Amino acid sequence: MTIEATYGHGTENDFVVLFDPTDEISIAPDQVKRICDRKTGVGADGLIRITKRENRWFMDYRNSDGSLAEMCGNGIRVMARYLVDRGHENAGIFSISTRDGNKFLKVPEQGDIAVNLGQVSHVPGEVSGIQNGKKFSGLNIDVGNPHAVLFVDSLDEVGSLASAPIVEPASEYPEGVNVEFVEFLDNGELKMRVFERGSGETRSCGTGTCAVAMAATIKKGKKAPTSWVIHAPGGRLVVDIDPHENATLTGPAVLLRDLDLSEFLV
Repeated sequence: MTIEATYGHGTENDFVVLFDPTDEISIAPDQVKRICDRKTGVGADGLIRITKRENRWFMDYRNSDGSLAEMCGNGIRVMARYLVDRGHENAGIFSISTRDGNKFLKVPEQGDIAVNLGQVSHVPGEVSGIQNGKKFSGLNIDVGNPHAVLFVDSLDEVGSLASAPIVEPASEYPEGVNVEFVEFLDNGELKMRVFERGSGETRSCGTGTCAVAMAATIKKGKKAPTSWVIHAPGGRLVVDIDPHENATLTGPAVLLRDLDLSEFLV
C-alpha cells in the first residue's frame, strides 16, 4: 500500500509532510528516525503529520530523533503551503493548531508566508554556553519552546556544531534546549546559527529566529527596531516584534517532491 507524503523546506529547514486528516496513521519514534535519516532514509530535520483535532488542522510535529516538539516556525509555513497548494485551504488568513496553541498565518497563492507565533518571553536571568572551547553569555527566551540565545562577536568563533553546546544553568532546561548563536552585523541586521534539540544543527529555525529577534531587542533596548532581518545559513527571514512582544515570522516555504513512505511505516 502506498503511503503518500511530500518533501519540502523553509529556508532549507527541511521536512517530510504526511497528510492524515482522519488521524489514522500511527508513527513510532523509531519510524520517524528512519524516515529522517540522511544516509538511509528520506533525510529531513523533522516530520510533520497533518491531521485534525476538534475539526481544526493540527500540526503533529516530530524532531528527526522521533521526539515530539511543541511546534516549528519554519515547518508550520511549509504545512500551510501544502494545505493551500493541495486545495485543502484557500489562500488568505487561517489558523493551525499546535501543541503550543493556535497559530494564525497569512498565506498568499505564491510568495512568503507570515505566521504569528504569539508572545515571545524573556525568562529572567542570564544563561551561558560553552562551545568550541569558548564561553558565551546570552538570554533565556521562551517561544512556546525553550531557547538559549548566545551572543558572539563573529559566528566564526562557534566552530563545529556536531554535538550539542553545553548550556548553563542546565536546570533551566530539563527537557533540553534549542541553542542559537547570533552576530550583530554592521548594517543592523543579524546573522545566526542554531543547534536544535532533537535534530542537531539545522540550516534554519523559525522559533529560533524569533528568539534571536527578541534577545536582540532586549540587548539593543530603546535603539532596537521593531523589525529584524535575520540571516540563517539556509536563507533570509524577517521577524516583527510588536509592543506586546508578539512575534510574526515571515519567510518562504517550498514543496519539492512527493514521496512514498510505505517502506518505513510497516
